[in-house]
Amino acid sequence: MTKKIKKARSPIESLPPCPNRPNCVSSQSTDPRHAIEPLRYDIPISKAHQKLLKILKNMPRTKIIKEKANYIHAECRTRFLRFVDDLEFLVDDTDAIIHVRSASRVGYSDLGVNRKRVEQFRREFETELAKSKEKDKTGKKR
Repeated sequence: MTKKIKKARSPIESLPPCPNRPNCVSSQSTDPRHAIEPLRYDIPISKAHQKLLKILKNMPRTKIIKEKANYIHAECRTRFLRFVDDLEFLVDDTDAIIHVRSASRVGYSDLGVNRKRVEQFRREFETELAKSKEKDKTGKKR
């Protein structure tokens, strides 16, 4: 009996573009109303990936949907109306950046929720990077 081998899908190369509504931000967008800076890292990619997952797992109302070596997709539910927003990360290890996209699935405006979510995530990611560097300097956990 032969075993079928699933072909590996090619790695994801870009995040979906933002729709023509002010309820999405993306580090791959050139439109100023959607543009946001990518996350930057200076630790091994495996550690950066672990830190992304750690933060996502601690975010309230957030569920990781898909995880690949260079891509993570999570769903975030809004606090009051429980709308689902998509939060995606795409690793570009060549440039040591992580592209990010946060978008509402429904509605026209998100009142800045997606931008705030990404900026909060960035602060937490930078804090985790700093902890990692401190740990590497001292050789032990803080």
